[in-house]
Amino acid sequence: MTVKLPKNYRPSEDETFMNPKMREYFRQKLLAWKDELQRESGETLQHLQEVSLHEPDIADRASLETDRSLELRTRDRERKLISKIDAALRRIEEDSYGYCEETGEPISLRRLEARPIATLSIESQERHERMERTHRDD
Repeated sequence: MTVKLPKNYRPSEDETFMNPKMREYFRQKLLAWKDELQRESGETLQHLQEVSLHEPDIADRASLETDRSLELRTRDRERKLISKIDAALRRIEEDSYGYCEETGEPISLRRLEARPIATLSIESQERHERMERTHRDD
């Protein structure tokens, strides 16, 4: 079932949480984000193929290698982000998107707008981060 979104639609607290329009809004948002990341990734690959590491000056070569390393790390982060986007899209299909994995409570719309791949509510995320800090500090 395809849902047509009204022009300039934004989810609001006044409507039923994760109704079909809201799910479609976040689905489109996630797909657009994924497309942007994939496009940037393609541009990076093209750029990396064009840039030669055969610079005669050792300082220029070192600078190019540093730039290349940074680009590859960024792309690796984006690759991981794309897999999180894919997981969020699966959750939309399964009707579990927008609900905290820990408590089952709805994740706030403000949080989902800011981080559409969120799987935890703010409270659960903060609790999770406190636990990580506690175990890391041990």
